[in-house]
Amino acid sequence: MSSSDHTYRIGQIVPSSNTTMETEVPLMLRRVGEKFGHRFTFHSSRMRMKQVTPEELRAMDADSDRCALELSDAHVDVLGYACLVAIMSMGHGYHRQSEARLHQVTIDNGCPAPVVSSAGALVESLHTMGAKRVSILTPYMKPLTKVVADYIESEGITVKDALSLEIPDNVAVGLQSPLAPAEHVKQLDTRGVDAVALSACVQMPSFESVQRVEDSLGIPVVTASICTVYQMLQRLGLERELPGAGSLLSGRY
Repeated sequence: MSSSDHTYRIGQIVPSSNTTMETEVPLMLRRVGEKFGHRFTFHSSRMRMKQVTPEELRAMDADSDRCALELSDAHVDVLGYACLVAIMSMGHGYHRQSEARLHQVTIDNGCPAPVVSSAGALVESLHTMGAKRVSILTPYMKPLTKVVADYIESEGITVKDALSLEIPDNVAVGLQSPLAPAEHVKQLDTRGVDAVALSACVQMPSFESVQRVEDSLGIPVVTASICTVYQMLQRLGLERELPGAGSLLSGRY
């Protein structure tokens, strides 16, 4: 059976207040499907979270096993965990523990599926691109942005600068214009960096800004969502190429 004869089921573990992961990820994967002849369907299970605080993030993460179990009932081909800061706030390297645990849930349910966390996807994709020094933009309050920067640095990547938009309400984050990051990045120090993470958050809309910022800065620009799509395609063994989505999905990697 060729890949074009198979419908790939994409499972997403999503914070209950997230409105962006289920728009940006399908947008990108459908465009990849149109280019290469693949079919995708999208299936979500939600974890309660309204305010982006350490307490709510911990409680939410504890619910991720239930979501993985529900989605594996649908025999999804890959699972995406759509909250970067929830993983990073649980301690350095936690994305490996989370991905392994959720994968085991699918195995135990008799429907094994690889798991991609947006946190792991960001750091793994930066390594894939050879980025040693980055600057990042987040919607988080400054203490949580520091958690994200420290986590990235614990993975061997220096964070030169980090800009916090300080939006605690997760629904409000999703209401930001997808072109806003192209303006916010002007406040970020990007001198001498290898890449920019234009949205270190899968809830902050950013896809429409990525290519224009990359063209303007002349260096690779990624987002947590783009990195998640890249890693999902890699786990599925599919082409990782999408024009207009920055260097990572240019086909170079």
